[in-house]
Amino acid sequence: MPTLELRDLHTDFDTRAGVLRAVDGVTLSVGRGEVLGLVGESGSGKSVTGFSIIGLIDPPGRLSSGSIRFQGRELVGLTERELRKLRGRHIAIIFQDPMMTLNPVLRIDTQMMEAIQAHERVSTAEARRRARDALGQVGIPSPDERLSAYPHQFSGGMRQRVAIAIALLHNPALIIADEPTTALDVTIQAQILAVVQKLASERGTSLLWITHDLSVVAGLADRIAVMYAGRIVESGSVDAVLDTPMHHYTRGLIGSVPSRNQRGHKLLQIPGMTPSPLNRPAGCAFRTRCPAADAVCETEPELTNPAPGRELRCFHPASNTAVAA
Repeated sequence: MPTLELRDLHTDFDTRAGVLRAVDGVTLSVGRGEVLGLVGESGSGKSVTGFSIIGLIDPPGRLSSGSIRFQGRELVGLTERELRKLRGRHIAIIFQDPMMTLNPVLRIDTQMMEAIQAHERVSTAEARRRARDALGQVGIPSPDERLSAYPHQFSGGMRQRVAIAIALLHNPALIIADEPTTALDVTIQAQILAVVQKLASERGTSLLWITHDLSVVAGLADRIAVMYAGRIVESGSVDAVLDTPMHHYTRGLIGSVPSRNQRGHKLLQIPGMTPSPLNRPAGCAFRTRCPAADAVCETEPELTNPAPGRELRCFHPASNTAVAA
């Protein structure tokens, strides 16, 4: 049984201009101890998908339809009180900005101990010990001393480590990571990714890693799901999708990575812009930017299985050849 399973999930936002569909029929699953990378451009619906799972969509947003099952339990329809019991203890989220997790006017020990005692009846001494151990686990030196510090006394990378430590406090079954390393330098990023990989392998924690950075998921994830205009357009194992992408959008994302472009040449890029969720073109949402689009693309392609373990939403798959290094 998957730790997380989404089926035909739709999330809408009511605006003055009409209904904005941010997530449009997403279906995916994450197994125990598996890392799934959810990738796509800004505005593709990745973060809204993550927030929908954990129940952080407030009016004017709403889950319109679909199913979210966590360890076999349906989350859609749960009350806020029931969701609050799951958040933090069984499902944790790591935000891109650690200050969305940390309170700037409270000491680190206060915040971490409150997070523990909100879900478990433990002594103050035990809560403090667990908080100290969690800081040490994510590589923060002198954790006893740093517990007494305030968030502003940490660097950006250290604050993100504290946010990750808070996410680990209850050994959650699922962690949703919303681009948590985007603002960090590559050295700190690599250290944090190593911590996360160790967590997934040793504790069996499932991880949904939301990012636009293909280089991160290439070294971290087991599987990858590519999202465009609110829909999953391609998914499969990391090696299969990155080595032989079938969707033209996936090929465009890979081709636009700077390291794949020759020195002195212009960066390759996908022409045009992601369509507005309020004014999507009929049929395939990518057809206005796709080099292979034709009249048949004016109808909506279904999600198919062109190969074992692969899913694809496209009428004209790219040739099944490796992308040039």
